[in-house]
Amino acid sequence: MTVDAPTITGAPLWPRATAEFLGTGLLVTIVVGSGIAAQNLSTDTGLQLLENSLTTALGLGVLILLLAPISEAHFNPVVSLVDFTLGRRGRTGLTGGALAAYLAAQISGAIAGAVLATAMFATPTTLSTTDRATPATVLGEVVATAGLVLLIVGLTRTGRNITVIAAAVGSYIGAAYWFTSSTSFANPAVTIGRVFTDTFAGINPTSALPFIAAQLLGGGVGTALAIALFPNTSRVPD
Repeated sequence: MTVDAPTITGAPLWPRATAEFLGTGLLVTIVVGSGIAAQNLSTDTGLQLLENSLTTALGLGVLILLLAPISEAHFNPVVSLVDFTLGRRGRTGLTGGALAAYLAAQISGAIAGAVLATAMFATPTTLSTTDRATPATVLGEVVATAGLVLLIVGLTRTGRNITVIAAAVGSYIGAAYWFTSSTSFANPAVTIGRVFTDTFAGINPTSALPFIAAQLLGGGVGTALAIALFPNTSRVPD
């Protein structure tokens, strides 16, 4: 989930796409699996959300540390689109072909991750019936995604190392579970994956569409803020 982080930039596309498939899939497995476990362990909704958010924050940080050297650990179509957009402005970023491969890997990985999580808990893989889309939660997704993009671009443009980025992104997502009304999906691939589980982390397909639109809008807002606040593309050593 990092933009312009140090990677093996000359690596073939297939291991990078595989890393995106694996990372996004495991992220959704963490989100959905911890949500199911939380439901099984507690009847208190607040406690369930706490268990879900802490597990997601920790797991996301681990996945970034593991896979960033291969694919930059985007795990998020918005982050990949931002990387491509900034590359079009003269910086090193994803090519059009790599962007397409990343998006396909992320979305298919997210769906596979949801299926894996439900299988581990012997829960049917069915479409979610949880309606989440309201004006307030859609606004929450714009805020959550804009903040995530601003954080990632800001940290990478100031040359922060991957350990700092992993901790910061995991912490942000864990916090955004609580300070946004939507519980901070902030990721179109994860949103699509969560459609395929009618459990604590699920989202109804009719709610997924406005959530994804809000995430794309938030990505644009976050990119504009990042360009304004961090216009210098040179890095300062961490």
